[in-house]
Amino acid sequence: MDKIILTNMQFYGYHGLLPEENKLGQRFYVDVTLELSTQKAGKTDNMHDSIDYGQVYQHVKKTVEGPANNLIEAVAEQIAADLLTSFTLLQACTVKVIKPDPPIAGHYESVAVEIYREKQS
Repeated sequence: MDKIILTNMQFYGYHGLLPEENKLGQRFYVDVTLELSTQKAGKTDNMHDSIDYGQVYQHVKKTVEGPANNLIEAVAEQIAADLLTSFTLLQACTVKVIKPDPPIAGHYESVAVEIYREKQS
């Protein structure tokens, strides 16, 4: 399966279990890998035969910057479900939601959740 990959999309959202996360918000990064056949688009050079990356970005932005969830697991599920229902050519997707500054003690770069979901037949 061919892939279209969007990496390091950056948003500001209010997801988290702690009250300060819901009030102050924080940065979130999202990577998505879209699985579809790009062969026809490669031959026709026509956007109707592919998926518009700008539209994908807007869908992800709507979820991440929308209503707060307790868990980034829920954010990832919502993004995957939205993409799979919104783009008819999409067969499967991998969604990674990264929280670079979670309010937990310790030394680390980030915490993240990555999921893989397929379109149901």
